[in-house]
Amino acid sequence: MRGFHIAVAALATAAALASDLALGQAERPTFPLGDGPWVFETSEPVTRIRVSVVTKGLTHPFGLAFLPNGDMLVSERGGTLRLIHEGMLREEPIAGIPAVAATPPNALTDIALHPDFASNGWVYFLYAKPGDPPADAEYYASHAVGRGRFDGTSLTDVEDVFVADAWSTNPGGHGARLLFADDGTLFVTVPFRNEFDRVQDLSDHIGKILRLNDDGSVPSDNPFVGRADYKPEIYTYGHRVPQGLAFHPETGVLWAHEHGPLGGDELNILVPGGNYGWPLVSYGRDYDGTHISEHAWKEGLVEPELFWVPSISPSGMMFYTGDRFPGWEGNLFVGGMRFARMWGNGHIERIAFNENGEQRREWLLTELQQRIRDVKQGPDGLIYALTEEEDAALLRIEPAS
Repeated sequence: MRGFHIAVAALATAAALASDLALGQAERPTFPLGDGPWVFETSEPVTRIRVSVVTKGLTHPFGLAFLPNGDMLVSERGGTLRLIHEGMLREEPIAGIPAVAATPPNALTDIALHPDFASNGWVYFLYAKPGDPPADAEYYASHAVGRGRFDGTSLTDVEDVFVADAWSTNPGGHGARLLFADDGTLFVTVPFRNEFDRVQDLSDHIGKILRLNDDGSVPSDNPFVGRADYKPEIYTYGHRVPQGLAFHPETGVLWAHEHGPLGGDELNILVPGGNYGWPLVSYGRDYDGTHISEHAWKEGLVEPELFWVPSISPSGMMFYTGDRFPGWEGNLFVGGMRFARMWGNGHIERIAFNENGEQRREWLLTELQQRIRDVKQGPDGLIYALTEEEDAALLRIEPAS
């Protein structure tokens, strides 16, 4: 019966994706962002925040990286990389990004600086790499990690360091993240792309979180190294659409969140070799309202640290480690694009933990009615957020005097 349920789930998901694509971005209601700044109260008695616009004019941005000189790089999902220099968005995109798969959404996703960027100049990017489709398909792509040396205006020496064995004829669903660890290894998320049968297959990269060396090779201590018919790049598996990665500032353990279907977004603490259950179990439902599985958890699977029902469509996250916001040290910040599949309620979700787990959650920036694609702590200890719109903005959050 499980195969039947998965087949039904695949049809429901395909129908939902087709519906979203049929509506098109132009028909989705948008909520114009004013010029700001705005001052908001928060639930912490000593924390009032001031939100200002760093720049507008971005087009569906996805990832944000801070350069050592204070400039910022922003990836746009259509396939362009932009530079914010001295607070101003450069009009011309940065040259050097290779051709991406021509389908919405999220053909170019995250970016990350090499830990030794100051000496080697490497910028890493994650994109949907197009391929020659089979005879009966119009689309064919996989996830690839590329890199190039940034000289201030363009990327040079551009190369693919890794191309996932995640080729699919299903368009869309490319949302993914990159994150370097302190030891120089690189974590890469690969969503399930509506390929239900491949997520639990350990000879495949679909629905996995991968761990690579900076040159794309396999770290010798990965959990499945040396096992026949297992992809050695796999770190964890059983994921749906993971779009957030962050290391816990005290434990050093990697956390990840992922989109559920109709409800069931998850925040997971990653255990090397762990199986996180998709599509065997879920706290969400299919898009037609039926249950994904009879149980939300089974023996042998890693249960989420917390989940969202209804969904918030999480994207981007970070643990706050600065000292600019009293009472927020160690809190987790998650970008949310919409709540309960309704528009105009995007926000940043602040989650406080103690040693036993979650304590409270707070929604921030709901008054702006913007979808939040990414949230990062800047070198100045302030919080920065990218909105997810056709005419998007980079926002800066600071304490209000």
